[in-house]
Amino acid sequence: MIRINKFTLLSLFVAGIMFTGCDKNDDEENFDTSGTFTQNDQMARPAINTVFVDATRKNEFNTTVPSAMNAAFNAQFQSVLTGFGYTQNALGHDKATFTSILVTDVLNVKMNGTTTFFDGTNVLTGRALADDVIDVELLLIFGGPAGTANPTLTKDNVNTNDKAFLPAFPFLAAPF
Repeated sequence: MIRINKFTLLSLFVAGIMFTGCDKNDDEENFDTSGTFTQNDQMARPAINTVFVDATRKNEFNTTVPSAMNAAFNAQFQSVLTGFGYTQNALGHDKATFTSILVTDVLNVKMNGTTTFFDGTNVLTGRALADDVIDVELLLIFGGPAGTANPTLTKDNVNTNDKAFLPAFPFLAAPF
């Protein structure tokens, strides 16, 4: 006799929802979530909200659709960069250009080729598990035009994951 408890049924239901109906042509701007879901967080690029968004506007940032982020938050992001003494980064971006990239908190995905947050050549083409996103963000904010300015501010000194990633799906290291 097979026994199925409530947790198992709920898990199967959730898994079924998670693996249905996704393709590369889904358009978040036209996705109707009225009455079903609400957006509560933006986290495509870790620490962006934490560093650049004023405490009184964090929830607003988290619920703003990406297409409206530039208009709503560009001035605030530029103000923070000015406070950091930002002029240009290792990618050659001036403050206005870099802000327009930072302010839209989405994870870009290149459909072919190298997938990485930044490897010195490829920039924001996706994100591999081992990409040191915080170091890249610190380098681009504080490293200056050559990436060598402010060396104590361009690394968080956390250089590897605490456990090795798996070579096959699900890739994440098993919990302790």
